[in-house]
Amino acid sequence: MTEETKNINSGFEPKILAFCCQFCAYSAADLAGSMRLQYPPNVRIIRLLCTGKVDPLYLLKAFQEGWDGVFVAGCLEGECHFMQGNLHAKQWVNYVKKLLKEIKIEPERLEMFNMSAAMGTKFADTVREMTERIKKLGPSPLRGTEEPKNQRTEEQTTKK
Repeated sequence: MTEETKNINSGFEPKILAFCCQFCAYSAADLAGSMRLQYPPNVRIIRLLCTGKVDPLYLLKAFQEGWDGVFVAGCLEGECHFMQGNLHAKQWVNYVKKLLKEIKIEPERLEMFNMSAAMGTKFADTVREMTERIKKLGPSPLRGTEEPKNQRTEEQTTKK
């Protein structure tokens, strides 16, 4: 990384989207909060019944909407509540990483993590790891001047 790139990224705070399985990773995030573990506030979590429900289009759409990084966090391998959901998610993540590379976006912006509900510390470490990784990469090439879209806020706004 050049000195110029370091200066550009010094004030950069990445926006990271996390797709979390409700039984394990989402519970680990909740546990991290209960344990009052400190980690960067850069992550927005979308709770899924199972990471097997992650569609490659969801992952690509997140980047299209300007998120700097995305991670999928599910149950430990072999311990998915829906048998093989996390294994399917891992395949999709690897597929999308290849697509990102083809369109000249760093595949390191996307990652899959596995954790149990009792791994609050692992969740906090994951957030720190992704935040540091994305800080080194800099803003997403697809990121505009606006903040990434927050679907829930938009939906709530249009219903009023």
